[in-house]
Amino acid sequence: MVRDDGQTLIPDHRPAGIGCGRPTEISSLATYVPPRLLTNADLEKMVETTNEWILQRTGIHTRHVVDPGVATSDLGAQAALKAITAAGLTPDDIDLIVVGTTTPDMFFPSTAALIQHKIGAHHAWGFDLAGACSGFNFALTTASQLVSTGRHEHALVVGADVMSSIIDYTDRTTCVLFGDGAGAVVVGAARDPKLAILDFAHEIDGSGGPALNMPAGGSLRPASRETVEQRLHYVKQDGQAVFKFAVRKTEEISRVILQRNGLTAGDIALFVSHQANRRIITAAADRLGIDAGRVIINLEKYGNTTAATIPLALEECVQEGRLQKGDLVLLASVGAGFTVGSVLLRWAI
Repeated sequence: MVRDDGQTLIPDHRPAGIGCGRPTEISSLATYVPPRLLTNADLEKMVETTNEWILQRTGIHTRHVVDPGVATSDLGAQAALKAITAAGLTPDDIDLIVVGTTTPDMFFPSTAALIQHKIGAHHAWGFDLAGACSGFNFALTTASQLVSTGRHEHALVVGADVMSSIIDYTDRTTCVLFGDGAGAVVVGAARDPKLAILDFAHEIDGSGGPALNMPAGGSLRPASRETVEQRLHYVKQDGQAVFKFAVRKTEEISRVILQRNGLTAGDIALFVSHQANRRIITAAADRLGIDAGRVIINLEKYGNTTAATIPLALEECVQEGRLQKGDLVLLASVGAGFTVGSVLLRWAI
């Protein structure tokens, strides 16, 4: 909160669950990646690049990519069903589906509607949320807020992308970066108010749009022979601009949420940043003063799966025993748009 004189005020107390609604929690977590691998050795045969060049600039070894005909909703449905089962629920228990994705199956119907049909969530409504690499954080916050009102008992949050569908595999600056995957969580009322989604801080900055986008395919530049010939239906990126913004804003948005809750870097048990680039994550963590042992980096296995990176990182931490019930977790992301997101929570599973 900011006073009229511009001075930031840090509240002495923020109720768990944010605001006046009931506290909410992540009740379950699941992920899914397609089985086919795209390795650096494979990319060496496709474009002018080397394993060493890719590792030095990104830290990525392999990526999972779909077979032809497999869509974002297919990956999302796989993760969703596992998350629902892990929560001890059935699809008919789900009231709301929020899907964070940059690669919907199509403009319409929504990917949320397609997932709803595929998993048989007959009582759910939902929608897609376009937050790029902040899609999971934005979707998690949205679902949490709707559950906190008491009008929804169980919300399904899906972060899923088939980035291989919009990647130009003749462009070595982008094709080495991305992979396909999905993650899902069920959000419900917190069983223990102390183990809850505690706070969020999000921003958008549209001035960064030209630095990372897909130029054609929307209402501004509908698909045409010219847009296809000019390869404008693929991801285009100004790597330096994105890198600088991501390092700065990952630190800034994380610091905002820590200060607002009276916390320091030492209070965080696990820092889960969007997995785009090893150097971005380590630079932001260093600036925040978060010890490397409390930072998860797993992009070497998956590449940048956009809205799926944070749940994929969380599940790996669970499997390795790095994430325990009661741990204070800080999620952070920067994505195309630009979008910036951070969520603070105590792990409830």
